[in-house]
Amino acid sequence: MDGADPKDVVRRGYDAVSLRYDEVYGAGTKYRSLLDDLCRRIPAGGTVLDLGCGSGVPVARALAAAGYRVTGIDISEVQIRRARERVPQAEFVHVDATAAAFGAASFDAVVSFYALIHIPLAEQPPLLRRIAGWLRPGGWFVATTGHGEWTGTEENWLGGGAPMWWSHADAATNRAWIGRAGLTVEREDFVPEGDGGHALFWARRPPSA
Repeated sequence: MDGADPKDVVRRGYDAVSLRYDEVYGAGTKYRSLLDDLCRRIPAGGTVLDLGCGSGVPVARALAAAGYRVTGIDISEVQIRRARERVPQAEFVHVDATAAAFGAASFDAVVSFYALIHIPLAEQPPLLRRIAGWLRPGGWFVATTGHGEWTGTEENWLGGGAPMWWSHADAATNRAWIGRAGLTVEREDFVPEGDGGHALFWARRPPSA
């Protein structure tokens, strides 16, 4: 890991554990109530960006099945390949989120679950500003972030034979970054996991923006 590009560690890690990740984290059932809540907030047939889409299940699959036009992006080529196979009605792009380019006001919602925590801290605020620009006025940004500050690596993550790297700011910092990006935090929850957990933010681009 010493001297390795953190993003390359993340990419190779998810390439290695794509199947295992879905098994461990219950890909078919997680986020159900959260996605139902999101669908009540965005217009029927609207556009959604799934940033860090993984294998496309359950987020892209559930939103596409609900009639939304879904674009998913992910740094892992294996995850994108599997997403295209599993959710053919959505569009998937293999790209580093910090290098992705979309037009202004392209999406009614941007969702990002457990992806921002794999992006170097210095690159997170600029990405949040770009996400705000991709949202239509009144659009929603729903994302998990770090709850406590931590940067580190786990060797042989999920038994997949490759390390994984994370970089968290704490919840207060993430809240401030989201606000500075031009979004209004409407709700913040704590999502427990093991001995710790993550912050879940519901933020909105002001309707008059």
